[in-house]
Order: sequence, then structure tokens, then C-alpha cells
Amino acid sequence: MRKRSLSTGEFAKYFGVGHRTVLRWIKEGYVNAFQLPGRGDNRIPLTEGVRFMRENNIPVPKELADAVQPLSILIVEDDEAVVGMIERHLDEYGFRFQAASDGFKAGVALMDFKPDLLILDLAIPEMDGFEVLKFVRETEELKKTKVLVVSGTGDGELDKARKAGANKVLAKPFEPKKLKKAVARLLDLAE
Repeated sequence: MRKRSLSTGEFAKYFGVGHRTVLRWIKEGYVNAFQLPGRGDNRIPLTEGVRFMRENNIPVPKELADAVQPLSILIVEDDEAVVGMIERHLDEYGFRFQAASDGFKAGVALMDFKPDLLILDLAIPEMDGFEVLKFVRETEELKKTKVLVVSGTGDGELDKARKAGANKVLAKPFEPKKLKKAVARLLDLAE
């Protein structure tokens, strides 16, 4: 699998600066990063690193430019306002988004779009979220798709979704910061 993020030390080498300078850039909001669970080490998504380089007129090394392909997210949610909110909160990462408003449309979109991440509400029309989750886990071409369930169906249903194969679950209403953290962790595909 391709590397999707850089450590602060790796990022610092591209700029010829010290590790502490990169940490200051993160703290001051110049560079978006996420922290690894448990250790607290920062990781900078490759798309964010390339964005920072381009905005500061720094030549992007070929190996980074070649590695950066926007990740794709399919949002399966029947409330357009929630879809828009999720897209707005994750927009800074440069993801390619697609949305589906019911389980049937989700199945079609999954096969056409083959997203890196599926953000799935459990309470959707047609096929419910559990049927969509089962479809993802049983379809060979989709087995590597990460699944984040974001639903207001209650703790019991969220636990059931986790047991059915969801990589992570969030209860609605959710805090934007928790959504960003969950997505960043799920899509950190560094080897």
C-alpha cells in the first residue's frame, strides 16, 4: 500500500528545517496534522504536505507529487444537510466525495466509485446500513474499504455495526473534531 502520510521528521527534511519548526507550524495552524493514538506522534497527510509546499512556492519533489492521488469517500446518508456538513468538515484534505441517499444507490456507487472510505448512516431507506455493511464486507473488490458508521441509532446499534465489520463508529450528533480524527486515523495507510 502507498504511504499516505509523513512523520514530522520526514516533513522537516523536505524543508531543511528542524522537527520543532514543523511542530510549531502545526500548532499555529499552517499545517494540518493528526496524532497517532496512544503515542501522540503527529502525522501529516501527503495531500496536506503537497498543499503546503505549493502554497509556499516550494517545488514539490517528484516522489511526493506521484504519490498524491486524492482519496475517495462515499457518504451514505439520506439527510443532505448532514452530507454537506461532513464534506465541509473534511474538505481541507482534498478528498473526492460522492454521496448516496439510500442503500440501493450506495451499492451502485460502491461498485462504480470504489471509495477508500465509506461513511455510513445505519438508518437509510431501501437497504439499511447493516445490509450495505454486509455487502462491503462480502464483496471482494471492496474488502479493503474502510467503514466509518456515523449514526444516531443508539449505542446498541453502533456496537452491532462494529461487530458486523465497521472499522469505527461515531454517534450523531458528532463533534467535527472527532469526525476529522476518525477519518484521518482510518486513512493513514502508511506502510
